[in-house]
Amino acid sequence: MLGKGVGVRFEVGARPAAVRLRPEVTMYSGGSDGGAAVQAKKVTVPELQGRKRGGPPLAMVTAYDFTMARLVDEAGVDLILVGDSLGMVVQGLSNTLPVTLDEMCYHGRAVARAVRRAHLVGDLPFMSYQLSAAQALESAGRFLKEGAFESVKLEGGEEVAEHVRRIVRAGIPVMGHVGLTPQSVHAFGGFKMQGRGEDAATTIIAGARAIEEAGAYAIVLEAIPPDVAERVTAAVEVPTIGIGAGSACDGQVLVCTDLLGMARDHAPHFVKRYAALGDAIVDAVRRYVGEVQSGEFPGPEHAYKPNRPGLRVARGPGSGEA
Repeated sequence: MLGKGVGVRFEVGARPAAVRLRPEVTMYSGGSDGGAAVQAKKVTVPELQGRKRGGPPLAMVTAYDFTMARLVDEAGVDLILVGDSLGMVVQGLSNTLPVTLDEMCYHGRAVARAVRRAHLVGDLPFMSYQLSAAQALESAGRFLKEGAFESVKLEGGEEVAEHVRRIVRAGIPVMGHVGLTPQSVHAFGGFKMQGRGEDAATTIIAGARAIEEAGAYAIVLEAIPPDVAERVTAAVEVPTIGIGAGSACDGQVLVCTDLLGMARDHAPHFVKRYAALGDAIVDAVRRYVGEVQSGEFPGPEHAYKPNRPGLRVARGPGSGEA
C-alpha cells in the first residue's frame, strides 16, 4: 500500500461502501509534486555565461538525491552539481576514483526529478573520458540521455581541450575544472593545494585558457592561491567558480554536506558551515529512539482511525474465499 490514491473497499453487512485515501495523501515523504508546484524559470547556459559580465556571483552546490536537490533548488542556487564526490560523501570511499558512469547516471536521474530552476551538471567520472576524445563524447552523450544532465564537467587543462571541443561540437555544454583535480589525487600525492610558484600558476592559467578556447562555458577553480584564481578569472571570458580559491572568482561551489554541517569528520578550512545539521539529526533520532523505547511514540495522533464494530473487508475476485 504505497503511493497516492491507494483504494480499499469495505462493506458493513450487505451494503458495500467505498473508502479511498485522499489523492493528496502519500505514504512517504518525497516523490513528484504531480505538477502542483509553479514552474520556475530555468537557469540556462547562456544565462550563466552572461553572469561573467554582470549580475550576482554564481552559487553552485552539490546534491546526490531527490530530497537534497529539491531543498537546495528551492533555496535558489544557480547550479546543482552531481559530483563524483558522491564516492566519498555517499559511498564512504577515500577518493572519487571508483565511481562509475552508471552510478553517476543513477544519481543524476534522481536529482533531475527534483530540480525546477537550477542548471544540472554532472562530473564525468575517472576513466570515462581520459582514453580519447571519442570516448569523452560517448560518455557525455550517455550523461544527457541516461542521467538527465544538462551539461557535463571534466577535469584537466590543455590535455583535455580536444575532448571539450568534440563534446561541445555535439551540442553538449561542458564545464571545465583546473587546479586541484581530485581524479589526479595519486599524482598529486593527496588532496593538496595546487598553483604554488609561477610555473605552476602559469600551467593552470594556460589550461583554463585552452578549455575556454575549446568551448567550455564555465571553469571550476579548486584549491589554488587566491591571486592565481584572480589571474585565471581575468584571463578567461567565461565564469570561474571557486572552491578554496578565494573571492575573486565569478562564483562559488561547496559540497552540500559540508555547508550544512552534516559531516562528522574534519572539513577543509575553506568550508563555511551555515548549519549544524549533523548534530541536529543525531539529536532528533536519539529522541525518536527514546520515545519508541519508552512507548511515548506513536501516540493516538499518529495512528489511523480504528475500525468500526462490525466492519469487515470485502474480498475481491481471486481471494480464495467463498
